[in-house]
Amino acid sequence: MFSSLLIANRGEIACRIIRTARQMGIRTVAVYSDADARALHVRQADEAVHIGPSPARESYLVGEKIIAAAKASGAEAIHPGYGFLSENADFARAVIAAGLIWVGPRPESIEAMGLKDAAKKLMAEAGVPVTPGYMGENQDPDFLAGQAAAIGYPVLIKAVAGGGGKGMRRVDAAEDFADALASCQREAAASFGNAHVLIEKYILSPRHIEVQVFGDSHGNVVHLFERDCSLQRRHQKVIEEAPAPGMDEATRTELCAAAVRAAKAVDYEGAGTIEFIADASQGLRADRIWFMEMNTRLQVEHPVTEEITGVDLVEWQLRVASGEPLPLQQDELSINGWAMEARLYAEDPAKGFLPSVGRLEHFYLHDEERIETGVEPGDFISPFYDPMIAKIVTRGADREEARLALMRTISKSFAAPIRTNSGFLFACLASPTFASGQITTGFIGESQDSLMPPTKPSPAATNQAAAALLAARSEFGGIDSENAPAGLQNFRLNAPFDEQLRMESRGVVVLGNAAQSAGSFPETGPFYTALADGAVVVTEFGEAFVFIAPPAIRSTGHHSAHDGDILSPMPGKVIAVEVAQGQAVTKGQKLLTLEAMKMEHTLTAPFDGTVAELNAEPGAQVQVEALLARIEVSE
Repeated sequence: MFSSLLIANRGEIACRIIRTARQMGIRTVAVYSDADARALHVRQADEAVHIGPSPARESYLVGEKIIAAAKASGAEAIHPGYGFLSENADFARAVIAAGLIWVGPRPESIEAMGLKDAAKKLMAEAGVPVTPGYMGENQDPDFLAGQAAAIGYPVLIKAVAGGGGKGMRRVDAAEDFADALASCQREAAASFGNAHVLIEKYILSPRHIEVQVFGDSHGNVVHLFERDCSLQRRHQKVIEEAPAPGMDEATRTELCAAAVRAAKAVDYEGAGTIEFIADASQGLRADRIWFMEMNTRLQVEHPVTEEITGVDLVEWQLRVASGEPLPLQQDELSINGWAMEARLYAEDPAKGFLPSVGRLEHFYLHDEERIETGVEPGDFISPFYDPMIAKIVTRGADREEARLALMRTISKSFAAPIRTNSGFLFACLASPTFASGQITTGFIGESQDSLMPPTKPSPAATNQAAAALLAARSEFGGIDSENAPAGLQNFRLNAPFDEQLRMESRGVVVLGNAAQSAGSFPETGPFYTALADGAVVVTEFGEAFVFIAPPAIRSTGHHSAHDGDILSPMPGKVIAVEVAQGQAVTKGQKLLTLEAMKMEHTLTAPFDGTVAELNAEPGAQVQVEALLARIEVSE
């Protein structure tokens, strides 16, 4: 076994690899771009090497820089993670030529499966069922239109070098074929430098089923059963699970045997995934499941396979790359329970799922379950890379237990002020269609409007926030319960975050700079309540809303020595000061404006008096509960 490893990747997968390598006693080396100089994977590795500017094409995609970093740091092996250079055969060859160990399949295997048309021909020769279609060299538009007609509409046009949903078009009628073909070819040429396409039958009730395979250099190949990745948005996976719902043992046996044949056909070594498309109109049947493509790398969703098999796939990768045989043979592998994974993205569902970038001021993931992440509170979500910030993985004795655990975990997690898709994830999980296990790849496209998050909390959620603010009065400017505000209008909604979901209140969790727990709350509804840096976060059906209270609320006319203390309700920046020290003020008069969590918060005088102390000036950064001003009662 080698003693040092460079991870040619970033984010949660880099952190995931570092964790296993450390457990195995292997020294880890991270690489980072300008944008990732303070990233979590950099902080966790034993050593880190800068490889260039923020854009991936100038850093993470430059193989020469990564190999140079390995040489400079003394690393013996390179693990590519997934994405970036993980399926680049030329990079794999360069790593090997440099005298380093490549933690991945042989370059020839990557090439054999790299082009979809060539891979399908190879699979057909190996006895692996492939989707009916045309995979030839003739790219004449009229000829391809004839092939589409022969296959029968609807058809799918796919770039042979495609991936990630790019270079792919569904065509339902002959009159639409020419425009769709031209569009697909333009996108394929721009994205992959290759305009060639293949035509295949479009499956009307499609499910995406894939099989995890693993080979070693001693000729052993095993499968680790299947995963179902049918819940997709624009061909991007959203929630994955293992095993596949509705899969009987006979079908599983045939499917997994076909996957092993596929891997053996390319002398496969390391971790790989054989992806199949299933026509589920009559349930899962072996004669209606066809090969789509092979991913010659570790998959994003590999944790669900780990959870049901008890295997650490990264450890297997490292052992196989060092020349060891597979740790287990086929008869030693079995399915135990059910697992699901949700991909938490920094994106705004209400704005077409556009990435949401900025500083992650608040980030809490309920850690009763497995969490894979590459960020911590205070980290910056960059516009340069994929916006996935975490994978939430749950396991149960059966599918329903795993599903409910994932809903519960999502509903007790939140991020701010960036937007995330947490509410969207929850709504998907809560849908009767998903609960039934009858999801197809078209579900989100057909149901997206019903899965969109609300923009406002319900009155019940606002009541929950009010109760939390009152219970935490010592932390929120001295609100006392005897003189509590009567109406919800006394509480300002600071910023709405993600979407409609369902939740359980388990009490108050203290985050960030909050000093102490304010106690627990009864289970009065679908809420989870948390304190974070001078604010109350209420999640309703998984959607997070942040509330703050006015700095002081009094109605008795009697004021103690500290009633006039104007405290910062949360960390922020003073953007305006409206008064001067010694100035007389009246109750409700604007004193200063604070910018926090991308919102402006006006702090006002709690009663008539004089500005006895002023500690704020425009541009100043202030922490939670900082004394900004003090108002004394006028004599």
